Amino acid sequence: MREQYRTAGLDGSGLEDDPMDQFHRWFADAVAAQLYEPNAMVVSTADAQGRPSSRTVLLKGYDARGFVFYTNYTSRKAREIDVNPQVSLLFPWHPMARQVIVTGRAERVSAEETAEYFRSRPHGSRLGAWASAQSSVIGTREELERAYAELAARYPEGAEVPVPPHWGGFLVVPEAVEFWQGRPNRLHDRLRYVGEDGGKWRVERLAP
Repeated sequence: MREQYRTAGLDGSGLEDDPMDQFHRWFADAVAAQLYEPNAMVVSTADAQGRPSSRTVLLKGYDARGFVFYTNYTSRKAREIDVNPQVSLLFPWHPMARQVIVTGRAERVSAEETAEYFRSRPHGSRLGAWASAQSSVIGTREELERAYAELAARYPEGAEVPVPPHWGGFLVVPEAVEFWQGRPNRLHDRLRYVGEDGGKWRVERLAP
């Protein structure tokens, strides 16, 4: 079960100066290639004892500040971020033999930014944010569906659903961003941006 990657290389001379600009280029390539959910990313966190956990979430925005995703603030990932804000993001664009690996610090976005995004969500997703006490133990699937049905009766389609106080966004401010391109014979290209003082970035090549 080994795939020989026969793709164009990643030349450091062609990189953007800023990793977010380079990410924008690669993300556009992933969208153009019609990859399934190119905004899916693995978010890895660790608790106060250093025990890691990972899950796939959807990137909901990125800009010069970093990467934004949304979650329940009582979820496992959020509770771990509260005690250890250092996180890792992984974009696994396997059909293109590409990965982007981000390490950085997570911080909550403003209530205004959360509310703006929440209002853009489908009605059912807004109800789901209220119905699910994410990461908590529940008895049966029926309990979850009953909670959702009660909310659907209280807030029918078209009704304004308030933003849950326990739900919101995280911004991951990158400290290092690696762009990984698969190459033949496992001699992959790995170029990593590392943040320096003054908002500058140093690019270094890593051995595959």
